[in-house]
Amino acid sequence: MKDSCRQRQSGRMSRRDVLRIGTGVVAGLILPPVLAAVPVPAERSLSFYNTHTGESTTAVYWAGDSYIASALQEINVILRDHRSGDIHSMDKDLLNLLFVLRMQVDSSCAYQVISGYRSPSTNAGLRKKSSGVAKHSFHMQGKAIDIRLPGCDLQHLHRAALDLKAGGVGYYAASDFIHVDVGPLRRW
Repeated sequence: MKDSCRQRQSGRMSRRDVLRIGTGVVAGLILPPVLAAVPVPAERSLSFYNTHTGESTTAVYWAGDSYIASALQEINVILRDHRSGDIHSMDKDLLNLLFVLRMQVDSSCAYQVISGYRSPSTNAGLRKKSSGVAKHSFHMQGKAIDIRLPGCDLQHLHRAALDLKAGGVGYYAASDFIHVDVGPLRRW
């Protein structure tokens, strides 16, 4: 899929921006408070490419006024612990955060997933190898993901995630990914 991460030109509203504003009136009823100010359309979809399994999916996980169970399950499967095969429900607030983040950077690309859900045993194993793995990682609760977005400069993606003020944001330039979670507001 070819797409680039484009920054919006200040002072100009596109047709797309007008549509976002028009459909965003009900966002406060659907999204967590931190994201409620961001206008979103009535249908939400996400695309993922798992860098470890080679699997990809695009799923409309919200339509009208409700989540779509089969799409959520599809997302849970692709974001599973690739080491153990364990599947866990991903937090809906995290999915909404990813949806809004992709809107903020004006991309339709699939997120490249470095790490989604992690089982407690996988997390413990990773902690033994690296001091950068949290003992009580939000990955183990389905509330965190490590990602990159093709065509989007990593610094720009990082800045956009920070601007949302919706949870934790980590920047791993050497490994070419950012971490986002829906835990307390913090950065590293």
